[in-house]
Amino acid sequence: MKLTFALATLLTSALAVTAQTLPPPTAVQDKTQPSPRLNPVQARAARLSDQMVRDLRLNGYQAARLRAINEEKITKLEANQRQHAADAKLLQQQNTLVYKERDRELLAVLSTDQYSDYFDARKRYDKFDQDFAAGSAASQAQAAFINSVQNPTPVRTNNATIGPAKAAPVRPAGNLGRNARRGQ
Repeated sequence: MKLTFALATLLTSALAVTAQTLPPPTAVQDKTQPSPRLNPVQARAARLSDQMVRDLRLNGYQAARLRAINEEKITKLEANQRQHAADAKLLQQQNTLVYKERDRELLAVLSTDQYSDYFDARKRYDKFDQDFAAGSAASQAQAAFINSVQNPTPVRTNNATIGPAKAAPVRPAGNLGRNARRGQ
């Protein structure tokens, strides 16, 4: 009886130790959802937000709210583009509504001086955003490829990167073997 109790206790403690040392299970990425790294809407919103944060000198709270607002509005602008691509006048009207909605939301987040600066620079921000959006997917893919070649990230655990091979040492021409040295 004591032996059975001792084995049960030993088995329970071994299982507890094993459960504590196992790494946590990794979350499997949902393949139906776009990767954040590859999502052009988020990249577009982040680029515009970064520019606005720098220009308007926003604090952390304001920057976080601005990023959320811009991501929501850029998503709406992209949806308008897909939905009304054939009708330029309707597209412009829908985009104007989105811009006015963003203005109202930013009025609650920014100080009076910051909102005044933003209001004066709205056309510049819209052009900045539209220039980025107008960049073709091919040019963005090409830029990403060039960046990955110029700034390779290590893929190995020892942080080794692929780079140009070392040049082989230059050897003097001619026979420099043992027989050639005897003749001197």
